[in-house]
Amino acid sequence: MGAGRAYLDWNATTPLHPAARDALLSALAIPGNPSSIHAEGRAARAMVEAARREVAALVGGEAANVVFTSGATEAANAILRAGLQMACALVPGAAAPARPVIAAGIEHAAVLQAIEAAGLPAGYRIVLPVTADGLVAETALAAALAEARAVAPSQPPMVLLQLANNETGVIQPVAELAAIVREAGGIVVVDAVQGPGRMPLEIGALGADVLFLSAHKFGGPKGVGAIVFARSEVRLQGAFIAGGGQESGQRGGTENVAGIAGMGAAAQAVRAMPEAPHAMIQLRDEFENRLNRLAADVEIVGKGVSRLPNTTCFAIPGLPAAQALIAFDLDGVAVSSGSACSSGKVKSSHVLEAMGVPAAIREGAIRVSIGPATTFGEIERCLASLERQLARRRAPGQSASAA
Repeated sequence: MGAGRAYLDWNATTPLHPAARDALLSALAIPGNPSSIHAEGRAARAMVEAARREVAALVGGEAANVVFTSGATEAANAILRAGLQMACALVPGAAAPARPVIAAGIEHAAVLQAIEAAGLPAGYRIVLPVTADGLVAETALAAALAEARAVAPSQPPMVLLQLANNETGVIQPVAELAAIVREAGGIVVVDAVQGPGRMPLEIGALGADVLFLSAHKFGGPKGVGAIVFARSEVRLQGAFIAGGGQESGQRGGTENVAGIAGMGAAAQAVRAMPEAPHAMIQLRDEFENRLNRLAADVEIVGKGVSRLPNTTCFAIPGLPAAQALIAFDLDGVAVSSGSACSSGKVKSSHVLEAMGVPAAIREGAIRVSIGPATTFGEIERCLASLERQLARRRAPGQSASAA
């Protein structure tokens, strides 16, 4: 198995890429404020703008349409709470009228809670159902859009689509769904957080009006992200954070130069590794094949549909995730439950619940997510730990509750 630990939780946070670390440290050495006009300020500004170009290139967008944030959570809140202004849709300075928001129950908790905090009128929040595989059906989307038109005939609905689910890895057919939304006159917001480095990502091909990213999901530092608009006519209705007019008036406050520089370097590094998804899918498939041999009754969520090449969400009947995670950690393996963690506690997965997954499976859901640097030795270590856990549970005279 090799020495050290096996880090298999890349969907939560990726290790910092060496290029991102170098860029971050270089930026920390510059004393200037990027809004200052002296040489030191101009040096800081140059770093921010270079990173802006790299992030735009990562998604096939324009640098002028990139707004840096503290991460994807802030980005989602800014879009949902500040609102979006579309070309010719609003009188400058006028308050944005409420528009219906359509989102599936599998969206990230940050998105779902931002919707709750947006203060929408009754009936303006429309929950989009998903199939047992975690996909949004075109018929369900059409029905939700019709409901939105009935609620607010004059306001284009905002539809949030998660490109790939962080828990299951299931990929949505965003381009096809976005075409339906556009035909209905709606606005498409895409959570593309899990996309970079794992699948093709181009804002125009997706049909999105806006998407958002988080640096620490693709080798950048924590605490920085971006909103990317598809075109110059789309912007936030107002600054989500009031301040000195930074980020073209879209987000006040001095830019996090070091974090932004690290994000830009990570974006450049990801684009330089187009073969990474193929290598990861080979490792993931080998893991799942071995998993099936180890436990014939294993359930792999989303097995029959398109998934991220690096993600496996599985459950073995009789193996609770809360206990399994502790055992994995003691064996030097970092994985997560299929649910999001809050204050260090394993919570029931709202994603799997929305998919109609039985409670017994939800309680045992474990997510293994890998990256370009993951080795077969790390996969072996994970499987060996799991084999020991199953052996303990199946030992004569040992009850499931005592394992």
